Amino acid sequence: MTTVHEPAVTTAADALSVWPASAVEPREGELTVGGVPLAEVADRFGTPVYVIDEDEVRERCRTYRHAFPDAEVLYAAKAFLCRAMVHWMAEEGLGLDVCSAGELELAVTTGFPPERIVLHGNAKSPRDLDTALRLGVGRIVIDSPSEIARLAAAVGPDGHQKVMVRVVPGISAGGHEKIRTGTEDQKFGLSIPDGYAQHAIARILDQPQLELTGLHCHLGSQITSVKPYLAAVRRMVGLMARLNEQHGLVLRELDLGGGHGIAYRPGEPALDLTALARKVRAELTEACTAAGLTVPRLIIEPGRAIAGPAGIALYHVLSVKRTGAHTYVAVDGGMSDNPRPALYGVRYAPRLVGRHSTAAPAPVTVVGRHCEAGDIVAADVELPDDIRPGDLLAVPAAGAYHLSMASGYNLVGRPPVVAVDDGRARLLIRRESLEDIRSRDVGL
Repeated sequence: MTTVHEPAVTTAADALSVWPASAVEPREGELTVGGVPLAEVADRFGTPVYVIDEDEVRERCRTYRHAFPDAEVLYAAKAFLCRAMVHWMAEEGLGLDVCSAGELELAVTTGFPPERIVLHGNAKSPRDLDTALRLGVGRIVIDSPSEIARLAAAVGPDGHQKVMVRVVPGISAGGHEKIRTGTEDQKFGLSIPDGYAQHAIARILDQPQLELTGLHCHLGSQITSVKPYLAAVRRMVGLMARLNEQHGLVLRELDLGGGHGIAYRPGEPALDLTALARKVRAELTEACTAAGLTVPRLIIEPGRAIAGPAGIALYHVLSVKRTGAHTYVAVDGGMSDNPRPALYGVRYAPRLVGRHSTAAPAPVTVVGRHCEAGDIVAADVELPDDIRPGDLLAVPAAGAYHLSMASGYNLVGRPPVVAVDDGRARLLIRRESLEDIRSRDVGL
């Protein structure tokens, strides 16, 4: 007997699975987020525009704190940072993980407690370190041997600074080779097999003004499996045990970084946070017990998993071009406000909003306005066959690494950021104007 498989039916819930929880379709063709129609946001603030759902951000912070009640949760500011985001993190009880003096100063001048901030990066500038010490940052993650002497000299013989050491655990994990940072022979961290990590730790212990609180690692980004984190726990605890034998060192913190994967399109996998918390906690306890070590406090650094699903990018269609077997839908943004498809081949699921179409879906490629063949917003997606100039497209899961990686290509100006919550939309970051761009050019 032949089994006939019925075609999968995409429900409204499935279609909105990668959108903020507040996303609803009160009428066909209309979509609201945070109680605000997206078409209304586009009309009021123009396009391109980033929209971020404040309640979604806050709920994701609370989910992390609930899943990891005994851990320190640091928001990875590189994903998306502005003064409002800093304020939300402070109110929700998260710390911050920053990578530059710029991110650090924005946070502290917004009122964020510097002792709840961790600074790291593979090549910290003198300004980065000086700013961190001046503002009293909680911990600095040492990423290379040269930083040890520089930092000790900057702290001075009578000073004190808590530090961690970033270790390369030798684990390959992540959604793309360019965002896998836990493997050997790359720019981040210090290797265990060649002894660099152990040598750096010994040098730190010779600097009385530097207090080594723990070890740090980061496996990569867009990781959707728990297994790499468990392997990292075992290897990091193994190093901690050797350090205890050699130096009598008891480290009280273990930072496993972030990289927690999210779904960008319906049906894609995302990291199971509940399973991650349960299994990492058990693995850490078991490994430490076997090694005779005190269980260190866990630190995690989610960024994308907090900001990404809370954000939406809105674009207006400028042109529709049918050539050969392809249809190209060009919008008024592109790689200057989202370089990720060009960098990593990321795929999105844009949606027509603002009008109801009864046309059948047809395959199209949504492209940007910039002078690059690789300026693609979403390749091979389905949109109504009557898509036309003036239509409004919304791209979900756009809250992380869009504005933070935006550029000045073609001098079009970076988009604004608008927060929505409880039926209200408010501007967080204004649009970069041509006057802003001209005012920086002083070389005539």
